[in-house]
Amino acid sequence: MASVQELLRAGNDLPGASARRDTEILLCHCLEKPRAWLYTWPEKEVSPDIAQRFQQFLTERSQGTPVAYLTGQREFWTLQLAVNNATLIPRPETETLVAWAVELALPTASTILDLGTGSGAIALAVASERPAWKVTAVDVSAPALMIARDNARTTGLERVIFLQSDWYEAVAGRRFSLLLGNPPYIDAGDPHLNQGDVRFEPRSALVSPSGGGADLARLVVGAPAHLHEGGWLLLEHGFEQGETVRELFRNAGFSNISTRRDMAEHERITGGCWHAD
Repeated sequence: MASVQELLRAGNDLPGASARRDTEILLCHCLEKPRAWLYTWPEKEVSPDIAQRFQQFLTERSQGTPVAYLTGQREFWTLQLAVNNATLIPRPETETLVAWAVELALPTASTILDLGTGSGAIALAVASERPAWKVTAVDVSAPALMIARDNARTTGLERVIFLQSDWYEAVAGRRFSLLLGNPPYIDAGDPHLNQGDVRFEPRSALVSPSGGGADLARLVVGAPAHLHEGGWLLLEHGFEQGETVRELFRNAGFSNISTRRDMAEHERITGGCWHAD
């Protein structure tokens, strides 16, 4: 039987700068042990069944399958979330959106709408930080909503309401204190779609017409009809789209418009406040 140390070495041939980390995550998942255990018990022998499963994971990872899809989970904010190929993999830059949302001085019992929820990451993270907020989340994808509802159950956040909707369709006539989301914003011809994890993620959650800006424009234009006086809209976008999105906000009548940068110092989240004329 192979030892923990030997199995860790088996991941040395994985491509990419994160090879060691990927190997550790996959082995921890197979063993159902924390990372520290790997280095506390390096000589521990691993059963053939577990070793075989781990080797299969390494093979699939070497072919590009994202680690999150192999393990079926991803940590986001303070939550451990289930993911699969029906959802985007939650990314650290999106935590910038959550951080901004929970900083807002909104009324205690505010109503929140997460647009294009996917795995439910944004909605559940916000709900975990603001228990009194009434959070609704929409997505056009029924398989994604199944994952989101499962995540609500496992995180104890079942008060979040999930609706199948093409953006604002299912909430017609309703107004909220905060609209936020991470819509598709990549152009169909972007070469990054053929690189890394995004090769395996659902194109419908990544790609938008009109150079990647169609869904962003639709959300901004539709926002005033769904916001209370003094309500906010926060949207994630591509790092080169900041000025374009700020212009959309200005044209829609928003004030206090600004853009926040992610951890890589890229313009990533634009927000604004709505006041009726």
